[in-house]
Amino acid sequence: MAVVDLIMPKLGESIMEATVLKWHKQPGDTVQMDETILDIATDKVDSEVPSTAAGVIEAILFNVNDVVPVGTVIAKIRTGVAETVASKPVISTPAKETDSQPAQHAVVVETAQLQTANYKPQTSNGSSNHFYSPLVLNIAASEGVSMSELENIPGTGNEGRVTKKDILQFVSHRKSGGQRSEVRTMNEPMVIPVSRVEQQQQTNNNQQLTTYSGNVEIIEMDRMRKLIADHMVRSKQTSPHVTSFTEADVTNLVQWRDKVKKDFEKREGSKITFTPLFIEAIVRCIKKFPLINCSLDGNNIIIKKDINIGMATALPSGNLIVPVIKNADQLNLVGLTKQVNNLADAARNGKLKADDTTGGTFTITNVGTFGSLMGTPIINQPQVAILAVGAIKKRPVVIETPAGDTIGIRHMMYLSMSYDHRIVDGSLGATFLTAVAKELENFNPGRDF
Repeated sequence: MAVVDLIMPKLGESIMEATVLKWHKQPGDTVQMDETILDIATDKVDSEVPSTAAGVIEAILFNVNDVVPVGTVIAKIRTGVAETVASKPVISTPAKETDSQPAQHAVVVETAQLQTANYKPQTSNGSSNHFYSPLVLNIAASEGVSMSELENIPGTGNEGRVTKKDILQFVSHRKSGGQRSEVRTMNEPMVIPVSRVEQQQQTNNNQQLTTYSGNVEIIEMDRMRKLIADHMVRSKQTSPHVTSFTEADVTNLVQWRDKVKKDFEKREGSKITFTPLFIEAIVRCIKKFPLINCSLDGNNIIIKKDINIGMATALPSGNLIVPVIKNADQLNLVGLTKQVNNLADAARNGKLKADDTTGGTFTITNVGTFGSLMGTPIINQPQVAILAVGAIKKRPVVIETPAGDTIGIRHMMYLSMSYDHRIVDGSLGATFLTAVAKELENFNPGRDF
């Protein structure tokens, strides 16, 4: 018999930790190879973790809602067990163990319990309610940050939790001499920066809002809504947003799609929507204005050579997720259509992989799907621009012809683009947006698909 470690998998290049959502197996349960043992969540997607061996669950080292670093042992599986029923390794009192249990088994249990205890969120003493993820604790240990110092770091995470960014920033300031150590003696007064005082006051004010007048219903945010909220607030705090607007006559595009959609579905086995047509136009314009396809790193502008288009997709729960079409400039209209449909279906059915939501360089959101004429979208960090397309409506408009002006019924659509004013000036933002509108207006109604 052997004990196999189940490791927290790495679900994406930028993902360093994951949260345990649900255990499908408990200690003592049998498990087959590739059978799902638990569900985990990252800041991108939810995923299932399959078993890497067949056997019996020996120990579970983390609880639901624990944040676990990638590469950490999360469970142990005993292989080669003849009996299908095994005693659960977590025992409340050592005295209850019988002499018939192998000594080796007891050693494994003790090790598992110690590892679990080491990774649970800790506090410096019994009076503290601060919880720290295992990743933060590991960084603190490797950098020599004491629990006293850790407790005094202002957390920017959910409910004031100290994040990886917070502790790394603290360590960086301490090494550069920009921040004095906050370990103090009993007689030394604590010096708190003004920003921390303001943050503490804001936290206290939020905590005081525990009573509500009138007839109300209180609903706690789900995990994804919390992540979306944090992401949106962080984007607004990071980028000075500017939004430009324009409108486009998309009559040719609408009529062409109406004409070919049945033949397209029959030939390609996939429905053609407006989204791949919009992405096609955006890609052409990004090639003309590459500065739109970049990110900012300090004082360095990182221009992305790959054009990876994110498309905001509504989930059945009402939340949004942004799957990414990689190398969109290398796909024709058929390829774009299939990518759009496949990613949208995977998003709605909870089948997205972590890599499906990473690497985006520009985002499009279709607010017209819900009937909105226009919107002011929030930038999807670390990108510098996001384009919103509104509902397509028939309107009477002035049509300029060589014979004179006339009034006709046209399919009109508003476009809006929010951009990071640190990099994208109004002239570039408006010029790019106008170029996209012109691409849509000049759509060739005689083209093939």
